[in-house]
Amino acid sequence: MTIPETIAYNGPLYHVLTHASKAALARLTVTRCKLLPDKGNPSQKYSQPRTWIVQSPHSGDNTQLRAIAAALGWPAQSKELVYRAREGLLRLLSRPSLAGVDLAASSPIAPPWPDLVICSGRGAEAVAFWLKQQNPQLRIVFVGTPWSDLSRFDLVVTTPQYRLPMAANVLHNTLPVHDVTAERVAAEARRFAPTFAQLPSPFTAVLVGGSSGPYHFTPDAARRLGREASALAEADGGALLVTTSARTSRPAADALQSAITAPSFFYHWRKAAPDNPFHAFLGLASRIIVTADSISMLSEAVSTGKPVLLFDIDEAPYGIRADLDAPSIGWKGRSLDATLFRLLINHAPPRFSRDLRVVHRQLVASGRAQWLGEPSGVTATAPAEDGLARTVARIRGLFGL
Repeated sequence: MTIPETIAYNGPLYHVLTHASKAALARLTVTRCKLLPDKGNPSQKYSQPRTWIVQSPHSGDNTQLRAIAAALGWPAQSKELVYRAREGLLRLLSRPSLAGVDLAASSPIAPPWPDLVICSGRGAEAVAFWLKQQNPQLRIVFVGTPWSDLSRFDLVVTTPQYRLPMAANVLHNTLPVHDVTAERVAAEARRFAPTFAQLPSPFTAVLVGGSSGPYHFTPDAARRLGREASALAEADGGALLVTTSARTSRPAADALQSAITAPSFFYHWRKAAPDNPFHAFLGLASRIIVTADSISMLSEAVSTGKPVLLFDIDEAPYGIRADLDAPSIGWKGRSLDATLFRLLINHAPPRFSRDLRVVHRQLVASGRAQWLGEPSGVTATAPAEDGLARTVARIRGLFGL
């Protein structure tokens, strides 16, 4: 096997390759080459496709995009786009266009054009289709559930809550991909350990999301989370490591913090903050509480192999667990928009909504998570699916690699 030293010891591709068996590794050769024209094939074979990450407005989506690009290890640029108000209307047309983008406020969209676009968020679809017009050989990989017809994408990487059909260009992963690796978690745990040295152990991490579709994370629900998490930590004589996220409203964060009675460290999320202790929490905690609205944080928590407890952000009759075993969710929500989301889940095509309950059922049934406050159930025995490795393999296959 030939692997350049920079990749073998430092490169992101190494973390994917280390999951393979020694026999499989022996058959692999990693090279750093430019575009290689294949004279016997009208299409072209690539070894280092130029990659653009077209970011989503959602932090969880962007974590997935960056993780995929890093694992591929190809030259990549990240494009942060600012959308105009008309973008929602243009989305309905599903046509190649930059008309929905505020080009002056966005990252440059200019040649050299990419060979691969990895994108998420429905505003990115028109941009990706426009880029395809500039480079007909462009491969488009969409993460999540697109608005446009699936056949327009070279690959759609999706998870169960989106309920997409089986298709040759659709990769169904059990959970979203992420950037959590054992090496990163261990390094961050060492870096932040002195910060929490005065807190009693064991630690319980609390990963907090926010309102999502039909479910509202109100200050009352946040206070309930604070009380239940505190009771759990106090019973062990330990402490809480709490972090909010991009979707946590300030009233909910303040209510949560005021309700915590156990010893704790509370981190208010800030965009691109260098001192974010999220990965350290994963490494230092003996168990992890995650609000059930965030499938991305659930995926990250489950990847640690530690006990994961789901917190229902809403309450009956509006809660997630209230409809967990029903084929459809109750039609009435706390608000008009929540009611609309419920109607879409029950009656509209899957691309208009997502049903988080599908993921919760699978996690609980497989023993990878349980609901906070409920007795322990099945414990997972099989290793978690490596969705990142599966995704990378499929994308490399698009280029004949």
